Amino acid sequence: MKKIVSLLSLALCAVVANAADWKPAGDLIKTQWAEQVNPSAPLPEYPRPQMVRSNWVNLNGLWDYAITPEAAAEFTPEGKILVPFAVESSLSGVGRMVGKEQALWYQRTFDLPKNSKGRQTLLHFGAVDWKATIYVNGTQVAEHTGGYTPFTVDITSVAKAKGNVLTVRVWDATDNSWQPRGKQVNAPQSIWYTPVTGIWQTVWLESVPVTHIESYYAVSNLSEGTISFDVAAAGVQAGDAVKVELIEGGIGYSAEHPGTEVIASADVVDGHAVVKVPQVKTWSPDSPYLYGVRISISRKGKIVDAVDGYTAMREISICRNKGYNKRMALNGKQLFHFGPLDQGWWPDGLYTAPTDEALRYDIVKTKEWGFNMIRKHIKVEPARWYYYADVEGMMIWQDMPCIGDYCKGVIDTRDQEIAAGQRNQWSRDSFLGGTDCVVPQQWKANFYKEWTEIMDALKCFQCIVVWVPFNEGWGQFDTKAVVDYTKKHDPTRLVNQSSGGNFEFCGDIQDCHHYPQPAMNAIEGKFVNVLGEYGGIGYPVEGHLWKQDKNWGYGDVMHSQKELMDRYEEFAELLKHFIYTGTAAAVYTQTTDVEIEVNGIMTYDRIVKVDVPRFREINQSVINTPAK
Repeated sequence: MKKIVSLLSLALCAVVANAADWKPAGDLIKTQWAEQVNPSAPLPEYPRPQMVRSNWVNLNGLWDYAITPEAAAEFTPEGKILVPFAVESSLSGVGRMVGKEQALWYQRTFDLPKNSKGRQTLLHFGAVDWKATIYVNGTQVAEHTGGYTPFTVDITSVAKAKGNVLTVRVWDATDNSWQPRGKQVNAPQSIWYTPVTGIWQTVWLESVPVTHIESYYAVSNLSEGTISFDVAAAGVQAGDAVKVELIEGGIGYSAEHPGTEVIASADVVDGHAVVKVPQVKTWSPDSPYLYGVRISISRKGKIVDAVDGYTAMREISICRNKGYNKRMALNGKQLFHFGPLDQGWWPDGLYTAPTDEALRYDIVKTKEWGFNMIRKHIKVEPARWYYYADVEGMMIWQDMPCIGDYCKGVIDTRDQEIAAGQRNQWSRDSFLGGTDCVVPQQWKANFYKEWTEIMDALKCFQCIVVWVPFNEGWGQFDTKAVVDYTKKHDPTRLVNQSSGGNFEFCGDIQDCHHYPQPAMNAIEGKFVNVLGEYGGIGYPVEGHLWKQDKNWGYGDVMHSQKELMDRYEEFAELLKHFIYTGTAAAVYTQTTDVEIEVNGIMTYDRIVKVDVPRFREINQSVINTPAK
């Protein structure tokens, strides 16, 4: 195993950081939650709501950091960085760009959780963008690529009870590469935003028995009234009993929603169990009922390991409206999907919400506004975000973060071979004329790797009803193969092949984009037809702008709340005509302003721009518009 050399002595590494020395970087706008960030314990909540144990330690907080040339094999700490906020963000306390030619280093000490003797110690990272090399006590223990998924490292063999040194080295090319990166670019402009490099989700330790639950996946069957569970466990011995219990009345681990009683159970045999659910209660936006779940391993009548989580009874499917256009159905009932494009960016934390309350806030507001769906746009959120969508009853369309784009200005900042492969043609709401990006085979393989990891990390969240592999031809390649793979990997959800992108006859959904007013330029009767983006009405609110110039929205800029509401209602009335004639869903751009885009329902720092009662009434009238 490789060794790492740090110029930081253990004595210096053991010094506890003085939280009073930390402060946000820069002078750009911030949300109301920025002042609530505790540098001694940022984002202290348990990070994995689907699978909870009590014996864990949160490693968020102030770490030493350095930025070195990419080839450097050692580093000298330059200061403190607040984990888990990306180094470019204000809340990191650093606010520096990194780029392809440099590496970002982190270091801190830690002790093992209590009662760890004879158990395994697992080191968890929620997400690190993009290539992370992990060292414990100078020994390399893991290397992980992919900026959007959690990964776990078993450090039992190298960790000691106290005074362990954890070092993380990160390399991130952002858009000067074919790696999935969403809206991040090294030269932010227009619809492209500040890069996110390094640790941007919670880092934590967990102590588990040698015999323990590793993961589970739950799928409901409404017609049979069952939930099937695939359970992965490590170290199971002959005679051990693995069991799944379903809990009535709430989420098993949550003090806010305690379960009341076990209503059904089943033994896990060869990794599989089927639980018969009595008096089925389904999950929907109107009634987001959740069942608690407990999975345990017993040996000679004694529980060796157990995890608490939750699941729901819900099914997404396709129906036809009286023999005409295809529509989407939830739990067998036709339902128009309507919600905002949600990019999940923050002026203070970039990819990372300042607090858990802030993370939940956008979902709560979206529900208050009368929407029933969110399109999570080319970003993946922390697990707790999807947990809150489950709790609030918000359907999610989940995008894959794009690996490319064809936009002038940002393309010209990249290496020639990267830029050349992204000068493809976008068909723009037509069935003709689109071309693929020229993606190297190794990066196609990486796309599949990261997309698989994203689906596996998120598939237990019942709020997700649609997968979206591509957006507007950005990095789009081998569409049918990618869609077929997605449907095979998860046949329980619909697949929107390329939202607003180049069309092929595959998947479940044909998706048009049209700005600013809603329109459907193409309809294909063999697919569910949706308006994947429209709107983007610009309304800058003084005092809540990222920058004072270059602010923009789609179409004319509004100058008052009334102008904004009148234009929004005008668009809603237009949208209803497309619902009559076959449109099954619509996505309005967007939840918040992002950097110099001022087309949000809220400002970037989360000040609501709209007249909420009127806004909700309009949105509900759209959802309830009868299809013809």
